[in-house]
Amino acid sequence: MPKNEQLGGQTQAADLKELTKLGRGTTQPSKQLETFPNRHPGRDYIVTLVSDEFTCVCPATNQPDFAEITIRYIPDQRIVESKSLKLYLWSYRNEGVFHEHVTNVILDDLVAALEPRWCEVIADFSVRGGIAISVSAEYNKPMSEK
Repeated sequence: MPKNEQLGGQTQAADLKELTKLGRGTTQPSKQLETFPNRHPGRDYIVTLVSDEFTCVCPATNQPDFAEITIRYIPDQRIVESKSLKLYLWSYRNEGVFHEHVTNVILDDLVAALEPRWCEVIADFSVRGGIAISVSAEYNKPMSEK
């Protein structure tokens, strides 16, 4: 038997049981971030997810804001499922929110869903009014919880 199978390092059928969006015709935005088990919790590795399709609106003018969102994290026990993340990011499309706030809320929601060892969210917003804004928010799991 290969070493990965002995250690449970491969995706298992049980990993899919809790996922309600992947492989289904889900097309509606959702604030629900779905996760699956990390089969390599003894190793630090970085997962990077990038979306250049993020939109929200200015809370004062209701004008659209566009951003590239980069999420980087070191998983602990859970990994975020990418389709649920896509639908989660899409849920902000019509929300009025400042760039700084939405970046931190995304980080908070990821930390709540994943309990990662480390996570960073970078939101690079397109130029509007002659100014481009980039916001970076970071989380580090306290040493006592590692």
